[in-house]
Amino acid sequence: MKEITASVTERGQVTIPAEVRRALGLKKRDKVNFVIDGEQILLRRPRFTIATAAGSVKPIHRDIDEMIREAKDERADRLIEKMRRGEA
Repeated sequence: MKEITASVTERGQVTIPAEVRRALGLKKRDKVNFVIDGEQILLRRPRFTIATAAGSVKPIHRDIDEMIREAKDERADRLIEKMRRGEA
């Protein structure tokens, strides 16, 4: 077992040493879990879940109400076109 020491800043922050980041496969902006087990605290990569994946998906920067209006307008336009052709 190897032990690595790191310092805690005034704000309670600790830099994860490079060797530990490599061992866990951590990159910038990755998250970590601290697991408290009795007198031990484990540092782990979080398990992949829908909740953890949600933060990695770039959000659509459109208003959902606007998207619904556009879809309804497109549907109405198709229906009007069918009526003009005598298909409806």
